[in-house]
Amino acid sequence: MCDAQGAILLWNAASERVFGFTEADALGQSLGLIIPQRQRERHWEGYHKTMETAVTKYGADVLRVPALHKDGHTLPIAFTVSMLFSADQNVTGIDRDRARRKRPLLRVARPAQASGKTGVHANGESKLMSKALDGVRILDFTHVQSGPTCTQLLAWFGADVIKVERAGEGDATRGQLRDIPGVDSLYFTMLNHNKRSITLDTKKPKGKEVLDMLIKTCDVLVENFAPGALDRMGITWEHIQKLNPRMIVASVKGFGPGKYEDCKVYENVAQCAGGAASATGFEDGPPTVTGAQIGDSGTGLHLALGIVAALYQRNTTGRGQKVLAPMQDAVLNLCRVKLRDQQRLERSGTMHEYPQYPDGKFGDAVPRAGNASGGGQPGSILKCKGWETDPNAYIYFITQGAVWPAVCKVIGEPGWVDDEAYATPAARLLHLKPIFARIEKWTMTKDKLEAMEILNQHDIPCGPILSMKEIAADASLRQTGTIVEVDHPTRGKYLTVGNPIKMSDSATEVTRSPLLGEHTDEVLRQLGYSADDVATLRVEGVI
Repeated sequence: MCDAQGAILLWNAASERVFGFTEADALGQSLGLIIPQRQRERHWEGYHKTMETAVTKYGADVLRVPALHKDGHTLPIAFTVSMLFSADQNVTGIDRDRARRKRPLLRVARPAQASGKTGVHANGESKLMSKALDGVRILDFTHVQSGPTCTQLLAWFGADVIKVERAGEGDATRGQLRDIPGVDSLYFTMLNHNKRSITLDTKKPKGKEVLDMLIKTCDVLVENFAPGALDRMGITWEHIQKLNPRMIVASVKGFGPGKYEDCKVYENVAQCAGGAASATGFEDGPPTVTGAQIGDSGTGLHLALGIVAALYQRNTTGRGQKVLAPMQDAVLNLCRVKLRDQQRLERSGTMHEYPQYPDGKFGDAVPRAGNASGGGQPGSILKCKGWETDPNAYIYFITQGAVWPAVCKVIGEPGWVDDEAYATPAARLLHLKPIFARIEKWTMTKDKLEAMEILNQHDIPCGPILSMKEIAADASLRQTGTIVEVDHPTRGKYLTVGNPIKMSDSATEVTRSPLLGEHTDEVLRQLGYSADDVATLRVEGVI
């Protein structure tokens, strides 16, 4: 039993110190106040927030409170306390919550991976920035690409992500597509930054005990196993809810509930099943998958948003929930304009912005449109100077209606401005092939970057086809943190993609991916295991 008076004093002190609450505000004038259910839930959430913020900001030693153990020894405030209520909803006292033992200490930010970053705020003052997801703890059971994309993004926003891997094996991508023998591949490192790695055999009883403790102390469990795998591991929703009713369980699956839900899905399968491949490519060619990982990484990004939304809703409900992001659904969401066009086609039998118009025939399904823009502004990829030897000497050119006079001026066809065949957007739709052929005659006299500079001066939308080599060398992308150089202890320095989302008060510092099991001892110590306990678990093959 904890020392109630000491815990109340700590709660009051932490509230006042961190949030500016008065002692009366901190516990609703302490004991005896009638508090409705919703208010109790909000208080419980507020208590955790205050304690976690206080411990993170000032350290456990500063906020140490006496608590008597059964043997009479004093303990630091490494546990949480909850209010006790009488039948008429009066606060009668507080008690130790054994299910959440040591939770605040597990939330302390680690200097190497969760430290804030100094920046200049709007008022000109230099302050230590916090992270948007500071205090959120993720139990990461993901592998390959879709799940790791999700958890890496959460880690970039400050969440403490603990990646659980098999001892001696780890994530399969550690060894896939290796460019340097014997070290983690770029496939793995570029999807697992800012995480901690532990190895754990959850099939063994002691491994299951460790897992249960992690479930009790984490906010979110993320997985992208095959359907039913978690249940076969004994990690059912009911089991998780019993241990931690506030936990959010987030999953990537190939398909949602239905006839395909048990099918195995990879990136290209998702693109095909989600409608992307049928609408990609040229009219006279086969369905084509895109080079962008819209199935794997696209689904991971969708799942990350679902997790953040569930965390936000938990502030109100006080409970966790299941979050599902099927890969087919995510791809379809990114292809919604094609579902739009399917309905347009069924009503009108034609679509004027597609290259099949006006001479080609439309079937009963959305056709492949090559490099047409897919919107109301006709566009195409055109050759630039050097296209004969450079496979990327091209530019995307859009003939936006508002800048049509400028287009005519640039390419040397001023008479087209008043020509009835070209004067209006509707008229131009009948002549897109000769129009783009004439524009290409001009672009072939210019380097793609030179053409872009000229066109931008006239506000004509365009974009050079940039290779990965060109993107990697782009200094502006280094300056914004979109491309980041990371130093790894075994493979050395390499380039990776940084956080694509920039927040003024939550700066991202990309840190290297973990070695296999690198943080096993650290995490177990935070769970309360002694050095001898850890050594025994290692000898027994649990870790």
